[in-house]
Amino acid sequence: MNRILVTGAGGQIGSWLVPKLRELYGGPAVLATDIRTLDAEMVEAGPFQVLDATDPHAVGQAVMRHHADAIFHLAAILSAVGERDPRLAWHVNMGSLEAVLEVAREQSCAVFTPSSIGVFGPDSPKNPAPQDTVMRPRTVYGITKVAGELLCDYYHSHYGVDTRGVRFPGLISYGAPPGGGTTDWAVDIFYKAVEQGRYTCFLAEGTQLDMMYMPDAVRAAIGVMEADPDRLVHRNAFNVTAMQLTPEALAAEIRKHVPGFEIDYDVDPVRQSIADSWPDRIDDTTARQEWGWKPDFDAVAMTADMLTHLKG
Repeated sequence: MNRILVTGAGGQIGSWLVPKLRELYGGPAVLATDIRTLDAEMVEAGPFQVLDATDPHAVGQAVMRHHADAIFHLAAILSAVGERDPRLAWHVNMGSLEAVLEVAREQSCAVFTPSSIGVFGPDSPKNPAPQDTVMRPRTVYGITKVAGELLCDYYHSHYGVDTRGVRFPGLISYGAPPGGGTTDWAVDIFYKAVEQGRYTCFLAEGTQLDMMYMPDAVRAAIGVMEADPDRLVHRNAFNVTAMQLTPEALAAEIRKHVPGFEIDYDVDPVRQSIADSWPDRIDDTTARQEWGWKPDFDAVAMTADMLTHLKG
């Protein structure tokens, strides 16, 4: 990678990934794009363009003008939001991916596309979910992610496009607000701990999900793109994870830093049903073997770092 275009740069992942890419490759080399104008810090640190990623002509023109040889395609509608408007989720998630892949085919770009734990469904193994297994998700978000993995595989095998991706678990970060995902509780709980000393969780007690701290997610995205292609058997997409959390377990860890922190529950049936359809744990052995994936943060280190930043 020498010159990079990022779609969805203002989202939860993009707001972390773009600064890291600019640090590694130089500010002018990384064009940040989003459907809306972003804050001054993002815009002033390097090139920025308002871009509708579902418009193949606009994407193609942006790639051409920037002379990009790699696209990090992050624009997407997430799980809970997608269930409220399935047609919009399909249009954005699949329309934008098709546009990006076509541009990549025409202009010889590599493409990173994040997949998700959402590809797994109730028929998938729960503990652990292996790299290769049955995937029959029951959310439109999960369906678009499975279809996206297959479409990326198709563009690699039929057109030689260098497509790569990872299946992210729930992502925890400070900075950009959550974007409507089922794992948003694991972000909001930190804000409420600092601001109010208590949190009402929309998932039930005992609901276990895989999680990852955003610095590790950024490392995974860049790491798979920088990996030696000769080592890659899989491409779209690798299971990656860092920790398994339940609401009460994370609350207990937070309580070590915020004495008296309390958690209670008001279960959202939609998001609970989504969480219940996902595995308790995913197996990321394949990523570790093929390109050396290894997280830096566990629950203890992540909690301490999150609270340090949020307390200022």
